[in-house]
Amino acid sequence: MSNIHPMTSGQWHNRYLLMRHGHSQANQQGVIISSPEQGVAGYGLSCRGREQLDALLADWRWAIPERILHSDFLRTTETAARIAQYFGLRLEPETRLRERHFGAFEGEGDEHYAEVWARDALDPGHRHAGVESVVEVAARMMAAIEALEREHAGETLLLVSHGDPLQILLTALEGRELARHRDREPLAPASITSLNTP
Repeated sequence: MSNIHPMTSGQWHNRYLLMRHGHSQANQQGVIISSPEQGVAGYGLSCRGREQLDALLADWRWAIPERILHSDFLRTTETAARIAQYFGLRLEPETRLRERHFGAFEGEGDEHYAEVWARDALDPGHRHAGVESVVEVAARMMAAIEALEREHAGETLLLVSHGDPLQILLTALEGRELARHRDREPLAPASITSLNTP
């Protein structure tokens, strides 16, 4: 699955491929796994997620990545590892690409996402029930991109992250109100969004 995100010509030093991890055991079980305590060691890819990656690599239609940076959660690490193995690259963990932390909803049913997103639409700075705010997620995701822009040039970088952080990052890059991050079409598991950069 592909999404194209056009960017202003000449604005970037690198080309970016933003990837949501493949379908995970947390997706399969319908639970929120957003803390490093649970997400780094557990809840990796489901069988469906591994099949998604096999299909993606069999029909790869993007630039070949030269570096792969990923959230250190198991589901993103396993996604990145499969692609790194295919292209002969090494993995580079980047904690700023982690899942958005959902506070008191950790381990609860994923129906609670809708409650958080409704609050996001009213106030992107809210921290209801200990949830990481949209503003905080945008800041760390943008900081990861800005660091790569300072440290590299002319490279194709694959960033493997999670649905909410990527939606929020794309909203920030588009210059839209962060409260509207759910206005974007949700990113599917194992989808890649190309920042159409030079």
